[in-house]
Amino acid sequence: MLVFIDESGDSGMQKKVGSSRLFIITAVLFADNEDAEQCDQRIEKIRQDLDVDEQFEFRFNKCCDRYRAEFLKGVAGSNFFYSCIVLNKEKLTGPGFQFKDSFYKYAASLVFTNAKPLLLEAKVIIDECGNREFKNQLSTYLKKRMNEDSKILIRKVAMESSHSNNLLQLADMVSGAVFRSFDTRKANRKEFRNIIRAREYSVQIWPR
Repeated sequence: MLVFIDESGDSGMQKKVGSSRLFIITAVLFADNEDAEQCDQRIEKIRQDLDVDEQFEFRFNKCCDRYRAEFLKGVAGSNFFYSCIVLNKEKLTGPGFQFKDSFYKYAASLVFTNAKPLLLEAKVIIDECGNREFKNQLSTYLKKRMNEDSKILIRKVAMESSHSNNLLQLADMVSGAVFRSFDTRKANRKEFRNIIRAREYSVQIWPR
């Protein structure tokens, strides 16, 4: 099993201009390598169809609406599921949320808890963030929270650059589509999430 993680919004709790009200972590799950490879190939085909450079990186916030829609339509038939945790920062309390590393680790544990019925011997790939020490801390934290004596749900946690990983770009585009669906300022806020609705396993707002 392969799991790709990305996020939308920012994890800062300070009420600065431009800071997001929500922070979303998204897990995109493939049951096996073959499904992941097929989706990877579809994303390469989408680049060709859009006539963009082969090094073009799909990032929701940097794409136009046409690219967003074409990308999501192109991957919607792939065999994956996604799970999101949507953190409402205005309702978070406790000193731990003031620190970005602990904030991120806790949010990641929530999204994996929701996806737990789908997990087994998963290799988790996260868009590069933090330093090597943080990577090791995150790996230990997630394995401790999720693994059981009789069942290994998370086998490995790795960080890779999204620029060279199509499936991390998929996680970004899915996360962005879900994030947009909560933005009441956008007239088309539900359009992109609706394209991939059949791939949705769970989207939880926390806390309510």
